[in-house]
Amino acid sequence: MTILLEVCVHSAEGLAAAIEGGASRIELCSALELGGLTPLPSLMRIAARAPIPVYAMIRPHAGPFIFGSADEEAMLLDIDAVRAAGLAGVVIGANRPDGTLDMPLIYRLKAHAAGLGSTLHRAFDLVPDADQALEQAIELGCERILTSGCAPNAIDGIETLQRLSAKATGRISIMPGSGIRPANVGAILQATGAREVHGSCSSRVEGVDPRAVAFGFEAKSSNRTDVAVVREMRGAIEAAG
Repeated sequence: MTILLEVCVHSAEGLAAAIEGGASRIELCSALELGGLTPLPSLMRIAARAPIPVYAMIRPHAGPFIFGSADEEAMLLDIDAVRAAGLAGVVIGANRPDGTLDMPLIYRLKAHAAGLGSTLHRAFDLVPDADQALEQAIELGCERILTSGCAPNAIDGIETLQRLSAKATGRISIMPGSGIRPANVGAILQATGAREVHGSCSSRVEGVDPRAVAFGFEAKSSNRTDVAVVREMRGAIEAAG
């Protein structure tokens, strides 16, 4: 059974690089440096031409995944934009102030996205009880959970990922993500038995215009999707599989 590689991108150039390198699915975002925010409708429409499924992040702002009524309205409208663009699915999630999943809100988002695929995002990694949250994600009817095993990086959360994967078998997919590179993806897949994995497949690049950097119009350096890294990740996954 082929192991699926999902690549997160935040630009049309990154989208093209991910596809060329062999990605199986795209997580479409803006502001990946903030963990990913909702992409622009224009980028959604470009991504809809992709030959592979594209799921759009639904997250209106940076910070904790705690959302009020104005945020909910924005997220519902963003889901409408995803559907209008013709994308395959959405990436959703929300927490309460105590870190538990905000089940009523996620239910409403999931219901509004009826007919679209759904991934529960890394709001899951902030929960106080991952085993309870796993059962809640199954109750929500999400296809998968994107998680680092409740650690900053997946390699640090490997024991939790292993436990969750065993408990989730046949009920929901556990998709490891965060800090996954060609050098460690094989170990993560072997430990968890995951059938899909998530990565940025990026490399560091310096700003191209010193004046733009000086004015604050461009970051001094940034991460960009690298077709060579995507290919290397794809090769490492195939070797592990």
